[in-house]
Amino acid sequence: MSAGRQNRVVAWGVLLMMALALGGCSSTIADLPVVGTPADAPARPKEAGAYLPVHDLPPDRDEAVIPPKERAKIESELIAARDHQASTVNAQNGAAK
Repeated sequence: MSAGRQNRVVAWGVLLMMALALGGCSSTIADLPVVGTPADAPARPKEAGAYLPVHDLPPDRDEAVIPPKERAKIESELIAARDHQASTVNAQNGAAK
C-alpha cells in the first residue's frame, strides 16, 4: 500500500470517527434554543440564593433513641449472629481442606 493511499485511509477513518462522535451529541444539541433563552423559561431571582446551613446541627436529644436494655439486647443478638456465621465459615473451610 502506497503512502498516499495509506494517508487517505487514515483521513477517512478520522472523518468517520468525528462524524460518529458528533452524531452522539446531536440528541442534546437538538433540544437547545437557537438564540437566547426560551420563552417558557422562568425569570431569574433578583437576589442570589444563600448557601445551605450545612454546619447547623440539630439540638441534642434529652433521652436516648433506643432504651439501654433494648440496645443491649440488639448488641447481644448481633454478637450471636456474628459468632454463628464465623463458626459456619470455619466449619466449611475445615471441610473444604
